[in-house]
Amino acid sequence: MSVRRIFKRLVLGVMAIAIVSTAVLAWYLYPKYAEYQALADSFDLEELQDIPAISEVFDTNGQRYSRLSGEVRYVVPFDKISPLFVKALQAREDSRFFEHRGVDPQGIVRAAWKNVRSGGVREGASTLTQQLARNTFALGDDRWKKKFVEALLAWRIEGKLTKEEIIEAYANRIYYGAGLYGVETASRACFGKSASDLTLSEAAVLAGLIRSPNRLSPLEDGRKAIAVRNEVLARMVDLNYISPQEADDARKEELPAAKRMPPIFQEDFAMDTVMRDLHILIPKETIDRGGLKIYTTIDRRLQLLAQDAVDARLEKLEKQPGWKHPILSPDAPPPPPDAKESPYVQSALIAIDNETGGIRAVIGGRDFKESPLNRAVMSKRQVGSTFKPFIYAAAFDHGLLPGTLVSDEPLSPEEVQAVGNWAPENSDRESAGVLPAAMGLIRSRNTMTVRVGEFATLPVVRDLAIKSGLSETPMVPAIYLGAFEATLKDLTAAYTMFPNQGVRRQPYIIERIEDREGHTIYKASRAQLACVSPAASYVMTELLQDVLRKGTGASASSEGLTIPAAGKTGTTDDYKDAWFVGYTTQLTCGVWVGFDRPQRIADRGYGSTLALPIWVDFMEEANKFKYEAAAFPRPTDLMTVTLCRSSGQLSTVGCQDVYQAQLPAALIPKQICLTHGGSLGSTLPMGSEPFIPSALPAPPAVPPLAPAADGDADYQVIKKPGGFIFQHRE
Repeated sequence: MSVRRIFKRLVLGVMAIAIVSTAVLAWYLYPKYAEYQALADSFDLEELQDIPAISEVFDTNGQRYSRLSGEVRYVVPFDKISPLFVKALQAREDSRFFEHRGVDPQGIVRAAWKNVRSGGVREGASTLTQQLARNTFALGDDRWKKKFVEALLAWRIEGKLTKEEIIEAYANRIYYGAGLYGVETASRACFGKSASDLTLSEAAVLAGLIRSPNRLSPLEDGRKAIAVRNEVLARMVDLNYISPQEADDARKEELPAAKRMPPIFQEDFAMDTVMRDLHILIPKETIDRGGLKIYTTIDRRLQLLAQDAVDARLEKLEKQPGWKHPILSPDAPPPPPDAKESPYVQSALIAIDNETGGIRAVIGGRDFKESPLNRAVMSKRQVGSTFKPFIYAAAFDHGLLPGTLVSDEPLSPEEVQAVGNWAPENSDRESAGVLPAAMGLIRSRNTMTVRVGEFATLPVVRDLAIKSGLSETPMVPAIYLGAFEATLKDLTAAYTMFPNQGVRRQPYIIERIEDREGHTIYKASRAQLACVSPAASYVMTELLQDVLRKGTGASASSEGLTIPAAGKTGTTDDYKDAWFVGYTTQLTCGVWVGFDRPQRIADRGYGSTLALPIWVDFMEEANKFKYEAAAFPRPTDLMTVTLCRSSGQLSTVGCQDVYQAQLPAALIPKQICLTHGGSLGSTLPMGSEPFIPSALPAPPAVPPLAPAADGDADYQVIKKPGGFIFQHRE
């Protein structure tokens, strides 16, 4: 038989086999084609370009602080990707990308032939479009089904997106190992530069590692990265993408990996607070899509200083003789995963910028990993004596003067309107007689505070509490002594009215949010509300400075306080909660100490001994950093007048107990003393309006008294059907 006849029969045999094979394949696929096509049509191609991106969190100085959880990916448009990378990607993965329509028959034949010659599967035939399809959508586990659906999807994608859009989606989705997604992320991590600035050598490295990102990454093994780079460069020369000389120059380039990894997902109380507000401010789908830049008010340095202050003081507390509670240590067993309470003594701290209301630091506990409960913003506890400044501020705004005499004697039955037989006592169970109203605040006297509250009236006091942000204050006289609950965040924000001329700053932690296109989608309004008059706030600052000089916070100096400051201590029943809230001209800061399950912290565990030291440590360090405290400003309209101590009005010749006081003009009474009658005293000439001389000497300082304990530690609140009553502890 001739060679020609043999060859002819061989060709006919191959054709017959091909026809039969095609028929068999068609017979197999035809019943399933509708199923595969329906599956391919079911995917939403909008997802191709809706790529989740990393959302970064910045501190108040514009430095990266953290990021949100999820894939680490920076998304960039096609024109921000180096053309050298696009060419390298084609050479490595799909040289006919700009010629085929999603599936490349020539590529399939070429790959099959190479695999036959090599005796194994060494080269795939999937196009970039097919790879994009399977990297975006879940196509199932069946190998053949997955391949056919992938091809059908690739045709759909090519009909919807341009080639440039496909490259953009592919380059942003590809996984580069080490938790990095997208060419921009890999470029920043490996070379410390944007994908738009890649050199030929760097572009070849990133294109080469796609097939085995963990093994070939320059972050892991530079030698393997160089080897695969050279393979890509050789392929680019073969395809005439670059010249041999360009390839040689690229091979000579060293690849010192920058290893500049994206910010870690930092889990701490500041980020917890940011996330709580973020979910309120913008929709969940916007958060999930990512690409956000979240600018916060957190000061990284203050955050560290705050945590150090809390940790150091509580560790010292646990080392005191007679400590009866569990001690937190590195060897302490972790709490159960579902535990809602920590067995260890905890503290919370929050610092607010007086000018803006921005939260500069927030500590919700000792160790976020041990107990992530954010006690600064979530836990509500009785505020105790820390509420007393609001009682006095309300009274000063309604005519009471700091020097007016108020009785410290025990309250008589029915003395407090609307409450029968309610007579709370002072913590020392003693009476100081009759004292200037200011001393009731400085020494935290319960009976005086109740009488001052009654002077202001309960509705006025509660209204001030509501305006101050303490929205859950009940309409009962017990609020005079802080018998209601609030978060540390709300209580501290309420105090911002005192250094701000009576204007409360709304606390916030997110300054603004930008989307992935750089558009601002949220900006803090920096809300504020006038709560008391500037005159009353000035007087309160003067008195709250005296709290730290000679009142319940007099231990501040021995704890290290050297800066001008004002504030108030607080201790609740049986020493279950210790508070201190205070401020300088720069910051308002609140500190709480206690247990998640309320219990006695320590014998005589006052706010002055537990919370105040933490506050002093933090504020002193903040002052050294950049929040330098200045002397509190004095009003320009301060005037000196002579007043009657008993009536609080301008003194007359009949007044026996008079004193001189420097007061803002708004607080100076307009009437003469009617109790003692007669004409104005010699220092004030008669006239239709009282003449206020401004050249009189300053009033003498109030004689210092022994430091007093917080005034609300010796009573308990009992809920009765008719409301709340107070009963002295036995």
